[in-house]
Amino acid sequence: MKMKPINAPDAPQPLGGYVQAMEVTGATRTLYISGQIPQAADGSVPERFEDQARLVWENVIAQLHAADMTLDNLVKVTIFLSDRKYTADYRKVRQEVLQGRQIGLTTIITGIFDEKWLLEIEAIAAA
Repeated sequence: MKMKPINAPDAPQPLGGYVQAMEVTGATRTLYISGQIPQAADGSVPERFEDQARLVWENVIAQLHAADMTLDNLVKVTIFLSDRKYTADYRKVRQEVLQGRQIGLTTIITGIFDEKWLLEIEAIAAA
């Protein structure tokens, strides 16, 4: 499988470690990860935003591993934030987790199913 980042020169350039488009060729499997929440297996939910963000990413990674994939297989991620005030903190955690990996990315500011959850992440991966 090959992934080719695409950033059209005649469109706005991305800011913050993502690409405008990702071309995938030669993939034989696609994984659609439902929205992962900031809840541990025991049902606990951290109070601090950064702790929730790290836990959500741990849950995304767990789904990837269950499908014999890694963060290197991520193609597209959609982040749902409960408030735009978390944007900078979320970007910081995302960049720590992805360690320079570039992916297609959309961030949506919206209400989240449970008021304790400050974010949710869904993803698409390919192998």
